[in-house]
Amino acid sequence: MEQNVSQADFVLKVGPFNVRVQSNISSVHHGIINLYQDYPKLPPDTFCDFYVRVFQPVGLRRFFRKQVLFAFDQFVPFKPLPYAQAFPFFEWGLNWCISSYSHQFLIIHAAVVEKKGKALILPGSPGSGKSTLCAALINKGWRLLSDELTLVDCQTGHIIPVPRPVSLKNESIELIASTYPRNEFSPVVHDTLKGSVSLMRPPATAISRAEEVALPWLVVFPKYQQQSSLELSPLHKAEAFMKLADLSFNYSVLGEEGFQVMAKLVEGCHVYDFIYDGNFDQASACFEQLLDDSEHG
Repeated sequence: MEQNVSQADFVLKVGPFNVRVQSNISSVHHGIINLYQDYPKLPPDTFCDFYVRVFQPVGLRRFFRKQVLFAFDQFVPFKPLPYAQAFPFFEWGLNWCISSYSHQFLIIHAAVVEKKGKALILPGSPGSGKSTLCAALINKGWRLLSDELTLVDCQTGHIIPVPRPVSLKNESIELIASTYPRNEFSPVVHDTLKGSVSLMRPPATAISRAEEVALPWLVVFPKYQQQSSLELSPLHKAEAFMKLADLSFNYSVLGEEGFQVMAKLVEGCHVYDFIYDGNFDQASACFEQLLDDSEHG
């Protein structure tokens, strides 16, 4: 059984954010030490954008049906989860912090990777295969900007990197682990609301280049479909706008500014629907060809 450890703070530079994490739960400690080892460590007195804690609730449930809570400052936004889910809870909670409070960005639920300074945005709802495809692409030379949150700078329109561990679920865990065995993964946690989950450590190069912005270039809506051939279909930009607005965390909060930023993003990108069957070599080659064609088109 997992044991608690001494209370400790981690102060990390995560993309454009300074994050202070406090926890005495060993899985959180081990997860941060193993998966965040390449991130800049900041002095203890650094001003932080987010101060989060992952901790056990008080009372009898500390001993029976052990649970864990996530707090942002002194606010506890979620109901407790089973104790075994402590490290994924930290990741989900940090996603919530960024998407709820970082309105200097238009934030889209999308993975995003980069080559040649140009960003490939992969929006999608759960089950679309975007994180699996993202994990494969960064193992094939694409730079990870984010596997979950695409941050569009409202002033410049650039994509701001916030590279974090890549969240994999269910069958995708074994698929990526067996296809790219050199990666490091967190222990698999079962029976979450998302099924079984594990996190893949991001490449060190993604962390060291976290201040290098990228130009939005391709928006590809992926859909994983077994026993299907690769299919890439141009998408009307008005339809792409509506789909992206539905997948944005703060489009409505930003109001007119959100509309203007989204319109500029869509207008400047080539947009497609994409069906794939898990052939990552084909997918990566297809996207690289799109980059080449768009540069010369």
